[in-house]
Amino acid sequence: MPPINVLSKEISELIAAGEVIERPSSVIKELVENSIDSGATHITVEIKNGGATYMRVTDDGCGMSFDDVPKAFLRHATSKISAKEDLDNILTLGFRGEALASVAAVARVEIMTKQKGELYGTLYTIEGSAEKTHEQSGCPDGTTIIIRDLFYNVPARRKFMKKDVTEANAVSSILQKITMSHPDIAFRFIRDNRTEFNSSGDGELFSAVYAVYGRDFARDLIPVDYDYEGVHVGGYVIKPLYSKNNRAFQNFFVNGRYVRSRLCSAALENAYTNMIMTGKFPACILLIDLPPSTMDVNIHPTKAEVRFTNEKSVSDAVYFAVKNAMMKDGLIYEFELKPHADWTKAAPEQEEMIQQEFLFTPVDKIEETEKKLAEAPVPAYTAPKPVAEEKPYIADIKPSPAYDRPEPVQAAAPVYEKPVTVQETAPAAEQVAERAEVPEPVEVKEPEPPKAVEGFSYITQQAFAAAQPAKPAQPEAPKESVWTEKPKIRVIGEAFGLYIVAEVGDDTMIMIDKHAAHERIIFERLKSRNCRQYSQQLLTGVRVLLTGDEISALEANQELLADLGFAFDFSEKPCVVATAVPTFIMELEMEDIISEIANNLRMYSHDPQSHMLDDMLHTVACKSAIKGNDKNDIAELQSLAEQVYFDERIRHCPHGRPVMFTMTKSNISHQFKRT
Repeated sequence: MPPINVLSKEISELIAAGEVIERPSSVIKELVENSIDSGATHITVEIKNGGATYMRVTDDGCGMSFDDVPKAFLRHATSKISAKEDLDNILTLGFRGEALASVAAVARVEIMTKQKGELYGTLYTIEGSAEKTHEQSGCPDGTTIIIRDLFYNVPARRKFMKKDVTEANAVSSILQKITMSHPDIAFRFIRDNRTEFNSSGDGELFSAVYAVYGRDFARDLIPVDYDYEGVHVGGYVIKPLYSKNNRAFQNFFVNGRYVRSRLCSAALENAYTNMIMTGKFPACILLIDLPPSTMDVNIHPTKAEVRFTNEKSVSDAVYFAVKNAMMKDGLIYEFELKPHADWTKAAPEQEEMIQQEFLFTPVDKIEETEKKLAEAPVPAYTAPKPVAEEKPYIADIKPSPAYDRPEPVQAAAPVYEKPVTVQETAPAAEQVAERAEVPEPVEVKEPEPPKAVEGFSYITQQAFAAAQPAKPAQPEAPKESVWTEKPKIRVIGEAFGLYIVAEVGDDTMIMIDKHAAHERIIFERLKSRNCRQYSQQLLTGVRVLLTGDEISALEANQELLADLGFAFDFSEKPCVVATAVPTFIMELEMEDIISEIANNLRMYSHDPQSHMLDDMLHTVACKSAIKGNDKNDIAELQSLAEQVYFDERIRHCPHGRPVMFTMTKSNISHQFKRT
């Protein structure tokens, strides 16, 4: 066994840093929590290149003294606790004293800090846990920390960092959650020299939610305020009708700290049981306050998980708080459905003008038109010559000039058993008079078969004859095209609001699952990636709230989305605005469809394969298709039935279910014992 060695300070610092600092968002979380603990009321966070090369956190907190700055970068140096009893009553976000030491071990750090009332501040720089500068400097009250070149001395960790946009989205996400947990602090987030969001810091949770998630999300919230067995639950939950496609918008804060809690998530979703559709998830911003002695936050290096002494009381508090909030809002048994918006409908004034100008004809104009028709001269009509027998007209076949002006028929010319009459479109007398008459049929004797040469059973005398110049080919009679008439389909109606019942011809009946059939039709259109022709510009764009990763996925796949008929405006983050959509989804819930597309593109962004794209198209087609019990007129059902019956591709829905069944008249008669 090799000897046991005590690791050097440098190695131990790097190992410890790996537990706390995972990515740029981890650095921002630790630094912002320190700013909050310092009593700051304004905090600015700036990053560049996803935080890999530059991060800055500025606050107006209490600051540090000249002598305390070097101590802050020592491991387990903190001002939050001083005795073991303090671990049972932690009210601050940080308490371990590991954050600054871990950051300084893997990055180049510069700090400027000044306490109120002091004449000078402090400038301190440290790289790889080695002090570089420690001097007095002029700076404003508070603290500014600048982090450069994260993991510059740990290439293995830097190699595993994700793309800049992904890392920046992670920073934005964690800062959004901290903003909502402390609405009394004004936050500002700058991403690549552009301000992404601001919060007012007025102490109102609703204002913070509005700043982070936008107007549409905040409008659909229900306030929560409930006390149960020493646990207080406050905040907001979303109305069941506007639930989300994933759990990304579930936010739980315990004593001001954002935590991931399966216990709280399960209690929340249990409160929404039988109120939301399968595959949907509620969203919330819930602030849970309880005595610090009844919980333990010292179980994870990043303090993102907590353990409760009495889990049942916390679970019940969340459950009953959400239930009571929805009962007060009257959403348990009634739903206010959104009306289907016509995004291309003209304004009411313009529509009224169009109806008066084009759809209404005054009586005097009708009388004037009838008078003109009565006074108009009637064109002369020349009756066509009677024809003994006539072949039916063959569409799109015109007689050649040689046939219109035939030469005298020779004996060797081909014989037509019946003349062909071609009708001209213009019935003018001059054209009828100029037209040559069709020649009468001429009887021609069939030539005798040639005699074979003696000794040559397969050679005739004609083979030894001199070659004669070829005669110009005579026009052959036009052949009748073989055309099979499509069977007529007559829609009888619907059964149970789900199935189309129709007759095909005289002896067949079909039943069609209208949702599955329409889903397959839309899927085939989308799969062809030729939906630009169906793209329709919207007079009013559709705003959809998405996560940062989902927005990035949409931006990276704009060409694909254009082929599917979609166009987006990304200037209103964290919302995107759909400016064009395919016409076949315009009257549907476009917000859900766009959210589903963004979520699928986000999940498959690292490994885009054809079958994964098909999964996304399946989802879009399913949500876009007509649903059971939708009211459809007979013309819509007729069009759908014809598409299904005559298109052999539409036999199964994208999930494999059959679309159509047929029943013959004889089988039905057999069931009734009529045969």
